Amino acid sequence: MDLRVVVGLNVQKIRRAQALSQEELSFRSGFTRAYLSGLEAGRRNPTLLSLAKIANALSVDIEELTKRPGKNAQASAEDRAVKARARRKGKS
Repeated sequence: MDLRVVVGLNVQKIRRAQALSQEELSFRSGFTRAYLSGLEAGRRNPTLLSLAKIANALSVDIEELTKRPGKNAQASAEDRAVKARARRKGKS
């Protein structure tokens, strides 16, 4: 699985577990809501400094953002990513 997708899914999972909106994470991290949305969708390629800021805003270690999911979660995430790309392609 693409590491950008892994990071995005982890950020989203942690953010939701903490009952934070993208807007609240935006305030805490200093990134725009649009950037965070793109990050969670696996469309952004964050720098290490960006990951550190986001991890700090979520009060987790940066390693939590790069952990790869188990096999079932990985297949499900890849399916969602493929479907999302197909939807975007259909809008063009």
